[in-house]
Amino acid sequence: MNFAFKAESVENRPINQSSRQYDNFFLHGESTESYQHIVQQVSEKLAEVMNKLEDPYSGKSPSSLYQELNKLSVFSYEGESIESLLKDINDTLLMSNIHIAHQKSVAHLHCPPLVSALAAEMVINAFNPSMDSWDQSPAATYLEQEMIQWLLHRFGYDSEADGVFTSGGTQSNYTGLLIARDSFCKKIFGVDVQKQGLPKQFQRMRILCSEDAHFTVKKSASQLGLGEESVVSIRTDKNHRLCTADLNRKLEELDKEQLLPFALVATCGTTDFGSIDPLSDMAAIAKKHGLWLHVDAAFGGALILSHQHRSKLRGIEKADSITVDFHKLFYQPISCGAFLLKNGEEFRYLQHHADYLNPEEDEEIGIVNLVNKSVQTTRRFDALKLFFSLRMVGTKQYGDMIDHTLFLASSAACYIDGMVNMKVINVDPELNTIVFRFVPSVSDTVDLNQVNRNIQKHLLYTGKAVLAKTTIKGEVCLKFTLLNPRTKLEDLKEILADIHEFGELELEKWRFPV
Repeated sequence: MNFAFKAESVENRPINQSSRQYDNFFLHGESTESYQHIVQQVSEKLAEVMNKLEDPYSGKSPSSLYQELNKLSVFSYEGESIESLLKDINDTLLMSNIHIAHQKSVAHLHCPPLVSALAAEMVINAFNPSMDSWDQSPAATYLEQEMIQWLLHRFGYDSEADGVFTSGGTQSNYTGLLIARDSFCKKIFGVDVQKQGLPKQFQRMRILCSEDAHFTVKKSASQLGLGEESVVSIRTDKNHRLCTADLNRKLEELDKEQLLPFALVATCGTTDFGSIDPLSDMAAIAKKHGLWLHVDAAFGGALILSHQHRSKLRGIEKADSITVDFHKLFYQPISCGAFLLKNGEEFRYLQHHADYLNPEEDEEIGIVNLVNKSVQTTRRFDALKLFFSLRMVGTKQYGDMIDHTLFLASSAACYIDGMVNMKVINVDPELNTIVFRFVPSVSDTVDLNQVNRNIQKHLLYTGKAVLAKTTIKGEVCLKFTLLNPRTKLEDLKEILADIHEFGELELEKWRFPV
């Protein structure tokens, strides 16, 4: 970025006694005309850009895009009009974005946001409530609680449960393991971690999860002072679900080594394969061994709205805590997630009182300060986005959209499986991700890992498709993440044809090197 600035002297600047000159910079009764003008200009520009975007990406390489953005000035000394600003960012920040609603944008767990949620963002941004204390978010506090109650009911929790909105899966997983750690230390060692810190025996504590669990399990363990080595990985089966036989073996080994497993993490929708661990079986094992069961349903939790696949969540109601994201299959703008707790009393392990924010006497007179349930202080009113969407879209169409993407994934996996030179890793996808690989019959001198890498990069830089790549057992694979209900099988067939065509061109480089 261009950080050059104009020097100015403020020592002799006269103080303007009137604040009226600032009125148009803020939204209030007399500035609504200015606000409406800016909003109209932005909405018209976005509509113009969306009508021009024919590809899922402009095709610009990282270096060329960086050079263009580096020419932008990050501020204006005197200020400028919205028209001038939009013109300046048109070719870079607008036209060079990933067009996430495009049918061929199928890379990550990165969803197209619903128009209803975009409308809610306007309300959130205008009032700018902070969800930490009631006096900063009076109505918003109660709506968030109502949304949490709806979620708790959908996941099968009873009246003792509670929850809070979060920034997403990382924060929710961290919160679940934090409460599990402190609950365990209080029950087993009689130690209040908030006040006394970790007990001397903390190095014996262990967290168990599948080898395909999200990286935030290890990240949380490191941040919680337990270290990544406290995480014990459990093998997965051919469908990439946690193997309960190996889980039982590991628990026996930990017992012999006098180690202390305290938490078991089940994954409901792995990042690569969308696999769902055997929730009911894991709940039974957790109960037998006195483990805290946390279910990371950041991806698969949306099945609570599915008409056809809801049964895949059977057993989730037995979890001690649940992570669910709304900026995936709930189609909300980033960021938006929730953390649900089977026993709401366990939130006491997060509570800290400050006289200026959430004094204890507030609780005595029934004032609700949601900071008591969150690792965040300042927090957005993200619950409103989900509220708008559930009201405007409706649970019927929500379920239809989710079911369509799962049907599309199953159809696409079957189609790829029948193609020459293609190999599907998960022929029967559990959610809506497909991992596959371009595997022509070639000599050992051809590096198919590099060929697949180049295919993904080529499709992105030509703007033909945005798809992901991953590595499975040392092999670079391509991946469709089919969150977009607008995507059709024909769109995927076109991408696959491009993959095959460019793959053949890549092979020519190996057959006839320059």
